[in-house]
Amino acid sequence: MDVLDIALILFALAVLAGCIDTIAGGGGLITIPALLGVGLTPLESLATNKAQAVFGSGSATLHLLRKGLIDLREARLAILLTGLGAALGTLLVQQLDGAALQQLIPLLLIGFALYFLVSPRVSDLDAQQRLSTRAFAWTVGLGVGFYDGFFGPGTGTFFAMGYVALLGYNIRRATAQTKLLNFASNLTALFVFVIADQVVWLLAAVMAVGQLIGAWIGSHLVWKHGMALIRPLLVSVSILISLKLFWDHCNGT
Repeated sequence: MDVLDIALILFALAVLAGCIDTIAGGGGLITIPALLGVGLTPLESLATNKAQAVFGSGSATLHLLRKGLIDLREARLAILLTGLGAALGTLLVQQLDGAALQQLIPLLLIGFALYFLVSPRVSDLDAQQRLSTRAFAWTVGLGVGFYDGFFGPGTGTFFAMGYVALLGYNIRRATAQTKLLNFASNLTALFVFVIADQVVWLLAAVMAVGQLIGAWIGSHLVWKHGMALIRPLLVSVSILISLKLFWDHCNGT
């Protein structure tokens, strides 16, 4: 497979991932295995994934800000603690042995594929407020931010579920605030990866264009139809690619 073929495949997958991330979160379940599949190391894959994902989350955040759906003042502490968590997670993942990380990623992918398969829809969760915004920032913001810096796929879903279940937000408002925190964690993690010189910029640039297109498409889809389409697709792709990674590892390829 030549460079052009690789670029076209990654571009197409980034479009799909950008669309999925905008609607439901979890696009990294597609882009991370794809980057591993073209020969990047685990750290390069995580770093390059952050470099391309920041364009999708950033464009979605800007769109929702223009629509007046994001309250920046209310989210200030959550933004700060999400960024702190992402930085800590990114620093930790860089300390792991490369071979151990190569084995860990497929396990995480399969685990979160199963999570998406059995989890309830965000819109079905209890909307009663159970935490203050400050407590939410210190728990969900810091914790999910750390997870996003360490690995990432499913971050948007965790944030959205937290906003609905713990703060009582409706699905539209929860999704908007989720994009803001996801962008904060992506940007912070990317900054740490850039300092460590782990980003493959050529691939990141190609995928960033795909992310922008996918985010635009996703923002125009009806939410409930998008979930019905994305859940089986997300589960199938992530499990199949993860099994391939296991097979390659067992056969020493």
